Amino acid sequence: MAARIESGAMDRTVLTLPTDLPSVALTGPQDSYIRAVESAFPEVAITVRGNEVILRGPIDSIERVKKLLGNFLAVIRSGQMLSDDAVRRSIAMILGDGNETPAEVLTLNILSNRGKTIRPKTVNQKRYVDAIDRHTVTFGIGPAGTGKTYLAMAKAVQALQSKQINRIILTRPAVEAGERLGFLPGTLHEKIDPYLRPLFDALHDMLDPDAIPRLMSSGTIEVAPLAYMRGRTLNDSFIILDEAQNTSPEQMKMFLTRLGFGSKMIVTGDITQIDLPNHQQSGLEIVREIIEGIDDIAFMDLTSEDVVRHRLVSDIVDAYGRFDAGVGNRTARRAQKPRSLRSDR
Repeated sequence: MAARIESGAMDRTVLTLPTDLPSVALTGPQDSYIRAVESAFPEVAITVRGNEVILRGPIDSIERVKKLLGNFLAVIRSGQMLSDDAVRRSIAMILGDGNETPAEVLTLNILSNRGKTIRPKTVNQKRYVDAIDRHTVTFGIGPAGTGKTYLAMAKAVQALQSKQINRIILTRPAVEAGERLGFLPGTLHEKIDPYLRPLFDALHDMLDPDAIPRLMSSGTIEVAPLAYMRGRTLNDSFIILDEAQNTSPEQMKMFLTRLGFGSKMIVTGDITQIDLPNHQQSGLEIVREIIEGIDDIAFMDLTSEDVVRHRLVSDIVDAYGRFDAGVGNRTARRAQKPRSLRSDR
């Protein structure tokens, strides 16, 4: 993409698009992508004429828009189509203070299956994936929908297919419904299936459905409740503990000490969704205080900005965060009042 700058009352830059690129790929349906860029950079006027994009505005803002459009082109050249979501996230990256560019994030292919490619969609997701590559034990902590489990499983399948490990072990604590497995009806498989169904669903996105029963029957892929990890040493494995906020401190220690040679461990969870009974302390809440700083262990925090479900999910997560903070502040203020002044006498 060539550019030339012309002087005038305002700075003016003309970008020349490749002739083999349909302009709609960059501008979006009914110029929706360009309108999104103009909304983020209202000081820059954007005009598209044929294969030329004309930018008018302050030079610093023009440079950022040029960088953004250049990244759009790089994403398109990689074989991807832009989307409203990709444009929105790319704008956030350009406006942010990170070193990663939208093209670096959105073109990082982790796994492809049946025409679907799994990639990170935010800067934090890319950093999370990079941490998994660089460390033996990685914690992914954040709200629902941030891809912390899905990306970890994609990395596990990638490692299995490239023969970096011999098996994948997926586990969750089975406490969400407040029931003990022994009191649930049915066979062991029928008892644990509801707890582990999200992991099975993700596997079906990443592997051919016909291959999954074969891999599970051979032990190459194992999906089991956390209680079944006790007493084992897991070598040459990719081990994922999901919903780790529902582990006790003792269970967390038990799980982490299962690590064997040639293995990786990923621990994922959301400390705002603890289901442990009787206000029991979560192992995920305190594990950072205990082991952070140990070499080859990484903690990655994902936020509502990394939610890749419907846009409303991010707004809902933020709303609950504000509500919880308000409840905590009100509770603290009530505790500080003299008892004679409290309204609940």
